[in-house]
Amino acid sequence: MKLAFDDPLFESWLQRPLLNIPDGGAEIGEILAVARRIPEGDRQAWYQAWTDMADSLFDQAEQCQRYGHLVSARQLYLRAFTYYRNSYPLLYGAPVDPRVISGYQRETAAFRCAAALFTPALHSMEIPFEGTTLPAWFYSAGPGPRPLLICVNGYDETLHTMHFAHAVAAQRRGWHVLTFDGPGQGRVLIEQGLHLRSDWETVVAAVIDAIISRPDVDARRVALVGWSFGGLLAARAAAAEPRISALIVDPGMWDLLEAMRAMLSKFGADALAAALPDVTDEMLAPVMDVINSNASLRWTIVQRGFWAHGVETLAQYVNEAPKFNLSKCVSNIQCPVLVTQTEADPTSAFAPVFFEALQGKRNMVSFTSAEGAGGHCQTNARSVYHQRAYDWLSTVFDEIVRFG
Repeated sequence: MKLAFDDPLFESWLQRPLLNIPDGGAEIGEILAVARRIPEGDRQAWYQAWTDMADSLFDQAEQCQRYGHLVSARQLYLRAFTYYRNSYPLLYGAPVDPRVISGYQRETAAFRCAAALFTPALHSMEIPFEGTTLPAWFYSAGPGPRPLLICVNGYDETLHTMHFAHAVAAQRRGWHVLTFDGPGQGRVLIEQGLHLRSDWETVVAAVIDAIISRPDVDARRVALVGWSFGGLLAARAAAAEPRISALIVDPGMWDLLEAMRAMLSKFGADALAAALPDVTDEMLAPVMDVINSNASLRWTIVQRGFWAHGVETLAQYVNEAPKFNLSKCVSNIQCPVLVTQTEADPTSAFAPVFFEALQGKRNMVSFTSAEGAGGHCQTNARSVYHQRAYDWLSTVFDEIVRFG
């Protein structure tokens, strides 16, 4: 499906806000109106067009709020945060572009305004972590004790986008929800300068410590979900954190080094793939030429990957990869696990490998292009994911109550 752009990078990010439409976080007409203002490949125009649309909606939201039209104000703030958020990802990279910082701050401000207008209002948290704090939002589903779903982000998004990707659908099912950004994600990367770390169990332990003592949280029913690269991070955490009673990985992932080997083999560099991680930048120079000649690849690997991991070269990136593994810890995952795989998403290629390595209770769910859910994290049909993944999780939670 193509909405507007021939450039695959522009087109993929144009479609990102489609995920937010079902719960009032975007309108297809607004998305297309923004697209018409952007010349193909013009990243400055991209930033400005999304920002202008968001500014207009934010101003309307403030006016509605002044006149007491709070439902309208909340919806306008939600759409404003979506468009602020979509204004700056194409500018990712180190050093951090001031427009990325400004875009993130505007996104945060709009989300905070919307959060205050929910019933009950969403609760902002700062989770203590190694001398700093991690931003988080707690969604109450009502008086407890109730199950809790903790959401783990990936490379690209911020905790605010997980409002639509995870939280709203989970809260409707009567579960509390906690979204957060850790090192290498959202504010923690953009403003605090903390990069991704492989020991995600340390991050999740701090998150659970901050929320588990609430009297409305049922400590027996704490589930963890990770989407995109968060599927790897969440699985790492579940392998070491006994307080997690269920895990969803969307999609299933495996060792980052193996994903890099697969990428090099796709480029026809089988000898280099076999040599990983013992390679130099000189050896990788032909691969970097391919990466730099392709805007989507350059964004994925250099702008996003290098930045999130805090590295400057492809060899450094490769040398980081072995730390992000599941093969060494997957046998320690004891809780029930749901693994997803999507037909048209290369990120989920290793889902069967992860699934077969699990030694406990496990389920695999596949999503296809024929049903409109075959893309990365089912972006264009997220409710299909919610139905299958959350029905599975509801059954797991019920079994914990019945059988302990």
